[in-house]
Amino acid sequence: MSAIKAEIKGIGINIPQRVLTNKDLEKFLDTSDEWITTRTGIKERHIAEEWEKASDVALPAAKEAIENAGLTPRDIDAVIVATSTPDMTFPSTACFLADKLGCPKPMAFDISAACSGFIYGLTIANSFVKSGQFENVLVVGAEVFSQIIDWNDRSTAVIFGDGAGAVVVSKSDGESDILSAVMKSDGSHWGSLYCPVGEKLRMRGRETFKLAIKSMEMASNKALQQAGLQIEDIKIIIPHQANIRIINALAERMELPEDKVYSNIHKYGNTSAASIPIAFYEAWKEGKISKGDYILLTAFGGGLTWGSIVLKF
Repeated sequence: MSAIKAEIKGIGINIPQRVLTNKDLEKFLDTSDEWITTRTGIKERHIAEEWEKASDVALPAAKEAIENAGLTPRDIDAVIVATSTPDMTFPSTACFLADKLGCPKPMAFDISAACSGFIYGLTIANSFVKSGQFENVLVVGAEVFSQIIDWNDRSTAVIFGDGAGAVVVSKSDGESDILSAVMKSDGSHWGSLYCPVGEKLRMRGRETFKLAIKSMEMASNKALQQAGLQIEDIKIIIPHQANIRIINALAERMELPEDKVYSNIHKYGNTSAASIPIAFYEAWKEGKISKGDYILLTAFGGGLTWGSIVLKF
């Protein structure tokens, strides 16, 4: 009997309609469009309505991913939500989302791995499918970071945005497969990026910058090695959209041309666990990803956590 393969069968996103531009931030922060663009690559970010919770933002993305996979909510065996901004401490945002979707009693749980959450969730879904435990697993990255931002802190207020991205991971009948996954953490650096309960997000940007580049490069090279591939085999790398200088530095260290590294940070800012599925979706819609392509996903976030995945689309 041949080994079970797991593929990304469907994908969807949801971007809040409200846009907050750098020019808008100039009105109440000691900053400028030029300063933000030069240091982060961000021009605007999208902000959820005050009443919207992570499960609300996740719902349209999840519906699109399920429909795109040719399935219905009744086909979903497990719901995994990666978020740093959950609806509540408990129940999990995944339970709320599963109920809103109408999934009949799936396994449901959240992942708290900050910006690496989607990589963690995709790896878990891959294991569920390949073990034969489940047939269809919904993985969602959903964030409403606008609700934990100190809007008087220009070092963080200019960076983060809201949004959601979702994929359905299912048994593959063809060549598509999730080939390798590397996930790591180092809690000794927790003070680089964190959010105390009931308080606002805090970040040490310079320290985070250095650790992000080093960790994503290491995880990416190890994931390539596990997949038996070279960087030349990869059609496109989709990194976590944290800062354009981090993305460019990673590309330089891995000796990658610009057209092999996807970025949409200028439109959305850092949407944490949602950034990779949103970028994946847009790269696919733009025709930069086709069936049979090898793709590398890599992320870094609070914890500190980091990881990379190599897949054949």
